[in-house]
Amino acid sequence: MTNLIHRAEVVRVETLSAGMVRVVLGGEGLAGFVSTGVGDEYLRMWLPRDGEAEPVLPSPSGEQSWAFAEDVEPSPLRTYTVRRWDAARGELSIDMVVHGHGLAARWAETVAPGSLVGVNTPRGMYAAPSDLEWLLMVTDAAGLPAAARILEDLPPGVRVRLYAEVPGPAYEQHIALPSGSELRWVHGGNGHGPSRLEEIVRRSERPDGVGYIWVAGETHSTRGVRRHLRHELGLPTTAYKVVGYWTEDVEQWEARYEALPADVHAHLESLWDDTTRDEEDIEDEYDRTLERFGL
Repeated sequence: MTNLIHRAEVVRVETLSAGMVRVVLGGEGLAGFVSTGVGDEYLRMWLPRDGEAEPVLPSPSGEQSWAFAEDVEPSPLRTYTVRRWDAARGELSIDMVVHGHGLAARWAETVAPGSLVGVNTPRGMYAAPSDLEWLLMVTDAAGLPAAARILEDLPPGVRVRLYAEVPGPAYEQHIALPSGSELRWVHGGNGHGPSRLEEIVRRSERPDGVGYIWVAGETHSTRGVRRHLRHELGLPTTAYKVVGYWTEDVEQWEARYEALPADVHAHLESLWDDTTRDEEDIEDEYDRTLERFGL
């Protein structure tokens, strides 16, 4: 899929819950936007800095990369799920967690129609078997947009149980459930307290038949989940997908990451250059390296 950078305009903003807003993007800049059609597809979004009218956008480079001109300072970049792509209207919906701090949250809380952002061509990760019979989904608030879209796209007859961890009742929102689905809200986590994602996965039943486990949440919380599924249960990579969507106290984490020795940085960055290795093997080594340095 061709990698493109689009200049998009905010056309409307909708409140979904106490902790989430939907930003709908449109405009001529989205001409040529192509969705993968995968339920948890994600893209990069470039945001204007405080006081700026619009972000400085890069040029696409390769399948998933980009490059800025040497004489410009790159605009802030965040990663978001595509909640919906309406090709007929040329509208792209992004559901954004708002929590009172951070550049992206501040932008989402105050953004108005006419504001400008940049987005690139999305990429998906969800890859359930074609003969899927049951689906277990466990996520915190950040993964709700992807979970909701995956549910909308499921073939009929799949049995689904979704556990959604949000800070409290005011953060719950309407999610359309297909027949045979069950939604259980769990209160906690999300930077407001300890997450229960790993506990939920460990005690959840895995029915007979062809199944798939999809888990999304805070990076450190999902590491234990992935370790359980991959190494303790020995599930094949075709049976699960575990994704770290965000990092608690990310500013402190980034500062500690930047302070790592140069050879460690080089090692971490080189891991993903080896296209012959299994991605889960690379993830194992990546996590082990970070944990060795307390990250």
